[in-house]
Amino acid sequence: MQHGSQAKVRATIYLPHNVLDEARNAAVHLAGYPARLTLTQFAENAFRAELRRLKALYNQGQDFPRRDEDLRGGRPIAA
Repeated sequence: MQHGSQAKVRATIYLPHNVLDEARNAAVHLAGYPARLTLTQFAENAFRAELRRLKALYNQGQDFPRRDEDLRGGRPIAA
């Protein structure tokens, strides 16, 4: 799934070890023809799929409003 040639940025996220290990296994297994999957492509595809799901579920399929500030680390914001 190609989505233009936007510049990539580095993001640090923390995942359960088993989830990351399984994703790495899939990326290595699918690195060759025909999928030619990389871990970056895997993560981008997963983010896009989850964003589509969340938009449909919580925002009538529309993009979420732009945030006014960067995310902060720590506990989630309570609603």
